[in-house]
Amino acid sequence: MKTVLTNKNISIRTRRRALECYIEPILMYGCEAWTISKQTQKKLEATEMWFLRRMLRISWTAKKTNDTVLEEAHTTSLLISKIRKRQATFFGHVMRREKLENLVTTGMLEGKRSRGKQREKLIEGLTDWLKAGKSLEAIEATKDRKKWRTMIANAVKQGT
Repeated sequence: MKTVLTNKNISIRTRRRALECYIEPILMYGCEAWTISKQTQKKLEATEMWFLRRMLRISWTAKKTNDTVLEEAHTTSLLISKIRKRQATFFGHVMRREKLENLVTTGMLEGKRSRGKQREKLIEGLTDWLKAGKSLEAIEATKDRKKWRTMIANAVKQGT
């Protein structure tokens, strides 16, 4: 795909579409089950910018900010919001099923907790992104599909 993405005879819009159709699905494979930490988010944003810089043939030594690169590509940084949206739709699907997946996803299992700092759960990352307040509010919102979809749409609009 390097020859297609870096070809200057092809319009930037077409090259961006090729990136979205062929590269992003590979990059986001299985993202519904990821817990995105700050470090992971930075790496994903850096990867997105790396693709755009390669597509525009901007050297890594060039002193261009990410905002300038996004303007040249006529786009905005969307990868994280796409991943969060996919996570939220999958989470809603799992919560409505009310089976074993539901129990595993919420992490409400009996027993002792392990020592040290606890790992972040998927539900915690989603409630922060959706600005739902408590995780129980988000779980209750999944029961009503319309309400859940509007919560997701509002979070995507805010671009966080």
